[in-house]
Amino acid sequence: MSGSAGDEAADRAKSRRRLLTLAEFVAVAGLCVAALTLYLNWSQQRSDAADRAATANAQRSERARLDLTATAEGDGRRLALRDPNHDLQEVSIVFPTKSGIGRQVPVGDPVIEAEPIVKPILAMTDGEADTKEGRLPVLITTRYWDGDTARTATGLYDVIWSTHGRWLRGRTLRLEGLRLKDRNGTTAKLDAAWAAIKR
Repeated sequence: MSGSAGDEAADRAKSRRRLLTLAEFVAVAGLCVAALTLYLNWSQQRSDAADRAATANAQRSERARLDLTATAEGDGRRLALRDPNHDLQEVSIVFPTKSGIGRQVPVGDPVIEAEPIVKPILAMTDGEADTKEGRLPVLITTRYWDGDTARTATGLYDVIWSTHGRWLRGRTLRLEGLRLKDRNGTTAKLDAAWAAIKR
């Protein structure tokens, strides 16, 4: 009888130990779940913050980017350069080394003048059809304001031109527009573009 009572007491103590161990397991599991939830929330917030920062950087880059446009004026005697989002301060236009056309640095409004381009282009196309279209690669360096920040951009562009016959007076050249070729323009790229046209 006493042995049986002792066995029961031992079984109850063993059962209590088992329940205590199970309770500890549940507590540890709950702690792990809470820690994992906390980490996932922190990770999500960090990811959201990184996404917001990346979006803000992309928007800043978009606003800072120069987007030159050109409008033909004076029957194609010049191209007026503009950017809808920035105030242009200075413009320098460099032509291919072997074109024989000198660099233009307009003092007033940012424009590309046709006058220095006419003779070289007409000489290059002499003997061809009176009415002809073509492109002339140029390197345009622009200083402009992005809010309160002064920036400089150098891009490789094509000046689009056309020639037209005139009765008893030979041919004339008109500047038609501007097309971006490369936002990261260099003299080497400019001369390579000219060489490709001259082939």
